[in-house]
Amino acid sequence: MPGYPPAAAASGAPAAPGASAAPGTLWLIPTPLGAASDPRRALPAETLAAIEPLDYFIVENARSARAFLKAAGTRAPLQALELRELNEHTPPSALPALLAPLRAGRDAGLLSEAGAPAIADPGAALVAAAHAAGIRVRPLIGPSALLLALMASGLNGQRFAFVGYVPAQAEARLQRLREIERRSAREDETALIIETPYRNQALLEAALQVLAPDTRLLVAGDLSLPTERIVLDTVAGWRRARRELPRVPTVFALQASPLARRR
Repeated sequence: MPGYPPAAAASGAPAAPGASAAPGTLWLIPTPLGAASDPRRALPAETLAAIEPLDYFIVENARSARAFLKAAGTRAPLQALELRELNEHTPPSALPALLAPLRAGRDAGLLSEAGAPAIADPGAALVAAAHAAGIRVRPLIGPSALLLALMASGLNGQRFAFVGYVPAQAEARLQRLREIERRSAREDETALIIETPYRNQALLEAALQVLAPDTRLLVAGDLSLPTERIVLDTVAGWRRARRELPRVPTVFALQASPLARRR
């Protein structure tokens, strides 16, 4: 396939005697947004084709990565694949060792636990280190919960900001939501928020407590899955409906009315 490395390069074949191997490529491989999702339905053919020759993967969780790679299909047997973990507990000092095979000419795939790697994901540090080391980085096409939520929101897609998690402590959470709403009003932008699934309801209730009634609020859970649920309403509408949120991966998005500047 044009643009993809030959199988020998992707499998880390040694260079000819006396030759110095060019650095390998770091392929950024999106994964489906749920364990029950079939990679062959969630990912385009070119992404699957790029995965197939690889035998070295840097992953957030080895167990779930093996299940994904088994379903996606690799040329090498599953037991022959080399998987090294990179997660929130990985110290920066470990990054050079993860990149060492690439510096020696071997290609690698970077996998997130779900969705696009290096987006709200510890893989971003590895990508930065790869650039610093002169290693080619190639992003592949696949699902991103943040972009799917923004697409489905009807909120401002020209100006938006991903603000990550809000604090778990109640008062700090309320204060942070006020700050996000003020910025949304000031910059005329959509704010995207994620939360640990078991705190979805607490975040919703905090938003309904502190946000202006005409601020629009999107809640999008289990995106791309059969149980997908996407609801957009004003804060006033959410208060009237009193909806209960399931404990599933969810993206929240809000856009404040200019009237929220008074808050």
